[in-house]
Amino acid sequence: MTDLHASAGTGPGDAYVAVFTDRADAAAVARSFARPGSRTVTHPSGRPWLVGHWQDEEILTASAGNALLAVLGCCPIGAGELRRRAARLRDLAELDALARSLPGSFHLVGALDGRIRVQGTASGLRLVFHAEIGGVRVASTRADTLAAVLGADPDVEELAVRLLWPAPYPLFERPMWRAVTAVPPQDALVVGADGRTVRHTRWWTPPEPVRPLAEAAPEIRAALQEAVDARTRQGGVVSCDLSGGLDSTSVCFLAARSPARVVASTWPGRDPADTDLSWAKRAMGHLPDVEHVVWDAGASPLVYDDLLGIDDLLDEPTIGVMDRSRVLHHLPGLAARGSRLHLTGIGGDHVAWCSEAYYHRLSRTRPLLALRQLRGFRALWQWPLGGTLRALADLRPYGKWLADAAGDLRGPLPSSVATGLGWGMAPRLFGWVTVEAERMARRALLDAAATVSPLHPDRGLHSDLEQIRSCSRVIRQWDRMAARAGLPMASPFLDDRVIEACLAVRPAERVTPWRYKPVLTAAMRGIVPEECLRRSTKATASMDAADGLREHRADLLALWEDSRLAGLGLVDGAALRRLARRPASPGLSDAILYSTIAAEVWLRGLTRVPPPSVPRTLTTSRGPDRRPERPHP
Repeated sequence: MTDLHASAGTGPGDAYVAVFTDRADAAAVARSFARPGSRTVTHPSGRPWLVGHWQDEEILTASAGNALLAVLGCCPIGAGELRRRAARLRDLAELDALARSLPGSFHLVGALDGRIRVQGTASGLRLVFHAEIGGVRVASTRADTLAAVLGADPDVEELAVRLLWPAPYPLFERPMWRAVTAVPPQDALVVGADGRTVRHTRWWTPPEPVRPLAEAAPEIRAALQEAVDARTRQGGVVSCDLSGGLDSTSVCFLAARSPARVVASTWPGRDPADTDLSWAKRAMGHLPDVEHVVWDAGASPLVYDDLLGIDDLLDEPTIGVMDRSRVLHHLPGLAARGSRLHLTGIGGDHVAWCSEAYYHRLSRTRPLLALRQLRGFRALWQWPLGGTLRALADLRPYGKWLADAAGDLRGPLPSSVATGLGWGMAPRLFGWVTVEAERMARRALLDAAATVSPLHPDRGLHSDLEQIRSCSRVIRQWDRMAARAGLPMASPFLDDRVIEACLAVRPAERVTPWRYKPVLTAAMRGIVPEECLRRSTKATASMDAADGLREHRADLLALWEDSRLAGLGLVDGAALRRLARRPASPGLSDAILYSTIAAEVWLRGLTRVPPPSVPRTLTTSRGPDRRPERPHP
């Protein structure tokens, strides 16, 4: 990973990489991506291959003959091994197996015989985009980098889609600029030697969830240990969240076994009923060599803090702006204690637990097991019998479910049982969203419904993959914010090898009403003490959210006084100002404002830093939507 202090100076925009074919016209386009301080890796011809911002520790390159390989991010592969892989490379398709074998979280870029291949992670934490610029196809790890060179404006329909709560798959994965194409996380991008021909090739498929937990637990433990080791093997000082929950506690104990010195960081909740600190202290009783920092609960920023001051350049709206101040607030203090990297337990909820929607299929294939489990879930989540039976009887395919949702955007929020046993939470729009925005969002939903396939035929695995990918999009932006603030973050649970190991477990053993996170407790037994594994609760920080609405209502009022969304005709600014004056309004505690605030903050951020000038030789036409048909699992 990147060194702490060296990473702090890139300023707005932070790290990015653009990838070019070995052609004279591509080299001309590459000049448009150069910024002050940007770096270049060349093809053997001397023409640019990679152009962007990165630190030495973030990239490893190798070449052999006409083959080039680059790994960008966290990956423990050595220079010699990467060079040997390059020397053996005869077909870019061989990189599929390499990508599936390596731990960590990284982009893998290859070039061979004039063609290039670029891929991110199956988690969606590292994404790939591409666009035609100056007649050649350019790939990038950021969508806004491509849009800036094109001189493109955000697409208003995409903004309308992002007002949905929530935006469902596949809509939340579409770029904000129509001339930019996203590569699905399970695919790699291949650009032909002509610099124009482009295709997406499948490199990753989720494992079928068929393994007994007892058999899979050692592999889950090994995958998570390897993910933590990839960040800590260099030694030095690393910091870890330690909320006392199973996720962060597991990461902290694994890090404590490494060569690195560990600083554990605990933010007690404001709610007197919050037990995080008590559980964190229990864990610390077994970590004598770990320094423990306990922050003042009252000093923690509230939700909605500093929305008017956010100036990070992001390539899409993110609900992560609501908690940005909370995520970044303690990083300077940890950096002052020498930390070069901050590890989180984020992602544990998404991989060590899973969707109850698996029981929709299990109710047909293993009815007695499903009946027993569903009785428990009904008691746990207070699901009514009628609603449970209706959800189980719902056999609509994903496309039909999406189309039906388009016809009920103004309806009440769906019940928790319909969400839990269905394809996910049906999207909604609220009173402040205009009729025109509703029309655009509905059209986008119907267009998607006509061709979409789910991420997996089993709605449980579909829901798991969707939640992992939507979570990763938030963490992707937090990671950039943290790197810019001076202390990079990493979330080992979101490494592909960890995700694969967890998804392979039988769903009835991953999610059960009778045990809390059985996958993690089984995998961590022998590493995390038994008394720490017994925790079966999770803090919600609901008081912080409610207090934030009240304390920051002046900022929310200011946000809507000169609303960019209102200027585009997508929201009613007056309605939003009335809501800001009444922070206790029904429904606001359910986070229904988040998607609207995210879009507004993102639009404001676009105007804070002027885009780079566009050479006159390049086209700035947005052109037709060239998104290739999305391959389906």
